[in-house]
Parts: sequence; C-alpha cells; structure tokens
Amino acid sequence: MDDHIVEEHPPSSLKKRFKKVYGMEPLLVQAPGRVNLIGEHTDYNEGFVFPAAIGFQTRVAIAKRSDRRMMVASENYPDSVEFDLDELKDSGRGHWSDYVAGVAHLLDRRTGGLPGANLLLHGNVPQGAGLSSSASLEVAVCEAFLEAADKKLGGVEMARLCQEAENVFVGARCGIMDQFISVHGKKNHALRLDCRTLEYKLEPIPADVRLVICNTMVRHTHAAGEYNLRRGECEAAARYFAGRIPGVKSLRDVSLADFAQSGGDMSEVIRKRCRHVLSENQRVLQAAEALHSKDLKSFGRLMGESHASLRDDFEVSCEELDLMVRLAEQSDGVYGARMTGGGFGGCTINLVDEKRVEDFKRKVGEGYKRETGRAPEIYVSSAADGAGRLV
Repeated sequence: MDDHIVEEHPPSSLKKRFKKVYGMEPLLVQAPGRVNLIGEHTDYNEGFVFPAAIGFQTRVAIAKRSDRRMMVASENYPDSVEFDLDELKDSGRGHWSDYVAGVAHLLDRRTGGLPGANLLLHGNVPQGAGLSSSASLEVAVCEAFLEAADKKLGGVEMARLCQEAENVFVGARCGIMDQFISVHGKKNHALRLDCRTLEYKLEPIPADVRLVICNTMVRHTHAAGEYNLRRGECEAAARYFAGRIPGVKSLRDVSLADFAQSGGDMSEVIRKRCRHVLSENQRVLQAAEALHSKDLKSFGRLMGESHASLRDDFEVSCEELDLMVRLAEQSDGVYGARMTGGGFGGCTINLVDEKRVEDFKRKVGEGYKRETGRAPEIYVSSAADGAGRLV
C-alpha cells in the first residue's frame, strides 16, 4: 500500500501541458493542504493549534511575461482569467480567481512591483472538506510569483500575506493556521503553532503511524453562518472577561482558573463556547508534549476529549462526524479520532497504526455507508513538506 496521497499526474505532465497552452518553458512549485490534529476554533482566538501538511497539494506552472498582465488557467475550472496588475481593485468579484488576484495584488505592493506571468494551476486538495484547499492555492501562487520574479519573502510574512488576501480580498475571515502550515510544514512532522506570537515547534510523528482522513461527503448549508456566529460568541466572551480582568484582549488571555472564578455571570451558551476554547488550548499543549514523548495513547485520549468538547460545548459537530468518530474508536489500531476543520460536515482525522490501515478503511467505510447510505472518501497520508519548488 502506498502511504502517501499521490498526485495523479507527475510534475513533468503539468510542464508539458503548460508548454502546449502557452508555448513557453515554465518553472513548477507546490503548496500542500493540511489537516489539524488537534486545536479547533482556537486560531482566531489567538490560541494554539497542531496541524500537519498532507500529501494533497496545489501545483503551479509559471513563466514570466514582459508586460504586467496575468494569464491564469486552471485544470480544476473550465474558465481562464486575465487581469492587469495595474488595474486590480482592492476586493474580489466572487470568482475562484480572487485567490490568485488577491495574492498578486498584495505581493505586487509588498515587493515593489511584480512582472506579469502566465500560470497553469492544478490542485488535488478536496474542496469543501476542511483540508484547506484555499490556503494551498494562495501559498502555491505566492511561491510561484516569488520564484518567477526572483524575489524573497520570509515564511511568516508569506503566511500573513496569504491570510490577508483571503480575509480582505476574498472576504473569508480565516485564521493564520492554514497558510502557516502550508508554508512551514515538514515531512513526518506536526507543527505546534502559537497563533498570537507565531512561534512554532515541529514534533516528529512516529514512522509507523498514518494520518487517515475520513471525508463524510457532507457539508451542511448552515456551516458558514454558524462559523461566523461562533466567532462572534468568542468575541463576546473575551469582552466579558476584559471587563473583569485587566489585560484581556482575547480568550488567549483567560485561564481556566479565571473561567472558574469569574465566569459565573455569563450566559450558558457563551460559557460553553468559552470552556471549549480554554480547554482546547490546554489540550494542544498537552498533545504536543505527548507526541514529543511518543505517548500516542495520551495523544489519542486528548483527541477524543477534543471531539467531545467540539460536539457538546462548541456545538459544531453533526451526526455524520459523530458516527465517523464512533466507527473509528471501535476499530483496532486506532490511537485517536476527532472531527477536524470548522465542523458541520467535512472530515475526521484519525491516527492509525500503519499495519491496520487497510482494515480500518474497510470497517469504517462499510460501517458509514451502511448507516448513512453514503460512501465516504478515505485518504491516507504521512505528514508532508511545505511549499517549495518542484524539480
């Protein structure tokens, strides 16, 4: 069994297709998607997260032009786009190319001017599954522009720029985690990130453990609205504590002791949201220590506690995710299972002994289809490297 998610086309075939479209020799770059092992809905509260880059990626073939025009074709969408760097507005138009144009617009201003370029994109990060296809696209495009223009940008600055493109140009209020891990991922490692300071530490994942991602094939329509609602509830909790404890700017500044001592007057809903974020931050730190000590039993227990908190306190799980986690927990060779991503559908992440992966896939896949009538997609990966040039 291949333990990585393999790109269906080798880089050489993307290069050939680029030459057929544009008649030029390109350079190639890639940026991966990600899965979050633990630490959900903590990033926008300036807390801690623990993601890993995965073997799904966006690849970009690019060649510099002599003018300031960008010609962008994608093998994932039927329409191509063209825009002039001197005529870009400060916000998008609700099209997939906004991710490209937003990064180009900000990078053009940040670096003092980009040349035009021809681009051909190809991505295999599942869309709408919570595996960060958008950040993968943004980071890959940013890396491509920098390589083509022979310009440099630090990794943290690159992640921030791509996040800003999604926040401001595209209009999605994402945190920094997705772009950061797409830039900084390392093969066979997970990355513990402090979303306030952007300090990070890489921890090795044991060689005999696989990241198995189970896609429920469900995305409930209220997901986006509920995500924004949860952000608002977290901001309300931070304001509550700011009025009682000096120096509180976000829930990152509130301890579980503060919560126990001063949280009694909060509404029950806000209390539950706050309790999840504070306890989840603690779980991330404990999980990083467990992985450092190769204590997969403790890591798995923390994953289970995280899922229960997301289900009961943050209320972002759903029947399909809960079913997928139950099926995983009943399978042999599973160290831990939880929902991953924003919730209301999407995927679960499972740490599985490599010897039991095929059995896990069969049992969980059959069980899920029997209960829901829907066949899941199950992806197997090791942790992958972050963005870079393809040879």
